[in-house]
Amino acid sequence: MIIPYETLLIFVPTALALNMTPGNDMLFCLGQGIKSGPRAGLAASFGISTGALIHTLLAGLGLAALLAAHPVAFQVLRWAGISYLVWLAIQAFRSRNEKFSATETRRGSAFRAWRDGIVVNLLNPKIIVFVLAFLPQFVDPSRGSVLLQFLLLGVILNIGGTIINCLVGAFAGQLGRFLARSARIARAFQLFTGCVFLALAAKLAFDQKA
Repeated sequence: MIIPYETLLIFVPTALALNMTPGNDMLFCLGQGIKSGPRAGLAASFGISTGALIHTLLAGLGLAALLAAHPVAFQVLRWAGISYLVWLAIQAFRSRNEKFSATETRRGSAFRAWRDGIVVNLLNPKIIVFVLAFLPQFVDPSRGSVLLQFLLLGVILNIGGTIINCLVGAFAGQLGRFLARSARIARAFQLFTGCVFLALAAKLAFDQKA
């Protein structure tokens, strides 16, 4: 077995603990679910998952190390992510002229939520640096392909995160759909969603560790 059971017994609980820690991805799925319903919340979580898999592949190929070694490239990517989150917040705030209904909430664009999840995840350079710092601790070059081990560990980490984000997005979607029966409450949750995206942007902008 390319990854020994002893390693998995340590890695899996650690990965689940990390996945259950509230972070930007979880809040993004929460915001999408409240704004556009359970389907969008689930789609956002799969978008985050897609982005995470790409990050894992890049880390395995060594591009993450290149990014970490060049602070300017890191900062450019970070501010691109911040700008995109601000743009999403503006879109939520500008939706005040739309008619809110439970039907529209159910029919929120799943594809758009999936796409935005990928972009938000990919434009967070801290994730790719985290993958580079965390996964190698469980990789053993003597047991075969390092890239394959990276990908397998990344998939395991990603499965747990996807399940948890799906639960968050689906629950938020049910809540948003219920509250969308009132146009006033629906508008309030659109504003809440915009504030969530702005909070994520601020967190990235002012995080001294970034």
